[in-house]
Amino acid sequence: MEFHRLQQALLVNLSVVGTKPTGIANYVLNLVPHLQLPKVLLQSSHVPEGDRPHDRVYPIPANMTPDEGRQGHWRRLQWTQWQVPQIYQEVRSTLFFSPVPEAPLATACRSVVMVHDLIPLRFPNWRSPLTLYARFYVPLVLQQAQHIICNSQSTAADVHQFYGVPMQKITPILLAHDASHFRVPSPQIPPETPYFLYVGRHDPYKNLERLIQAFSGLPQVRDYHLYLAGSSDPRYTPFLQAQVAELGLSEQVKFLDYVPYAELPKLMNGAIALVFPSLWEGFGFPVLEAMACGTPVITSNLSSLPEVAGDAAILVNPYETQAITAAMQDLIADEGWRSQLITAGLDRAQQFSWDKTGAATTKVLQRFI
Repeated sequence: MEFHRLQQALLVNLSVVGTKPTGIANYVLNLVPHLQLPKVLLQSSHVPEGDRPHDRVYPIPANMTPDEGRQGHWRRLQWTQWQVPQIYQEVRSTLFFSPVPEAPLATACRSVVMVHDLIPLRFPNWRSPLTLYARFYVPLVLQQAQHIICNSQSTAADVHQFYGVPMQKITPILLAHDASHFRVPSPQIPPETPYFLYVGRHDPYKNLERLIQAFSGLPQVRDYHLYLAGSSDPRYTPFLQAQVAELGLSEQVKFLDYVPYAELPKLMNGAIALVFPSLWEGFGFPVLEAMACGTPVITSNLSSLPEVAGDAAILVNPYETQAITAAMQDLIADEGWRSQLITAGLDRAQQFSWDKTGAATTKVLQRFI
């Protein structure tokens, strides 16, 4: 591979893509094809081959992803600090773009980085490496970066508030969904038992304890299921399972664990609604993806979620369990209201596309190459 012939190549960091891609990995995988710039992709064998004839691939180790837990994060930080500067020089890059706030420190590498959220600072746990990472490492990366991209106005405001970064150094760019993947099927086959759906990790800030409590408050709860789709967490999932057992809902609440990307649309299509009462989100992919599937959405009135949902979802105070229950009951009882939300959600989803996100991101990157 004759990298020395490339001029002004953008070096793109795909080291976060593992075998079970979620938010950040799906972001970069969808974005890269829409970056209309000469680029070298730092990618491992985990990254699926795509139709990118004009891109060059620089192979990197496959053991630096979130799949590897804390060891993966630590290996990636070491690799970023010591190996990326050498690769940057080798391929004669002029800019390093990372979909996470990670870049070599105290080197000649010029960088633009993406910040998705500051959850570890909003809900700090000083025993967690993520909080220490956000408190001590990330501000150094942001200070030396040429520019910072955020996935919402909410995240941009957080970067300014927590780190004091000038707003003129931050560009918020809303994300998107794959319209060919998340769509309304034809014909639609109703499930045997109607169900509500949550998609995401089992983290405390995701507010699953209140979601389960809200579901238990439905007048005819035995007639419905609640599906929790997302990777389990040994620090938190057992507590949720104990809560479900105590409420006597072990037959109604189903822990699905990680659901592959290919299977998500079918799961969303069959749901009464996506219920996503997170206490804070940088963007909230499931909200947009569910709307594109023709599925009504109940979500929080906090952080970026109103930016994504607009007036096409039921917005609730996520701290008020009764409000979540009432929203779920409204969708059960009022088919007309549910139909209105389906139509509004489909219209809203059409306003987002990876073409738009890619074009806006390309415009920022071109300023610094």
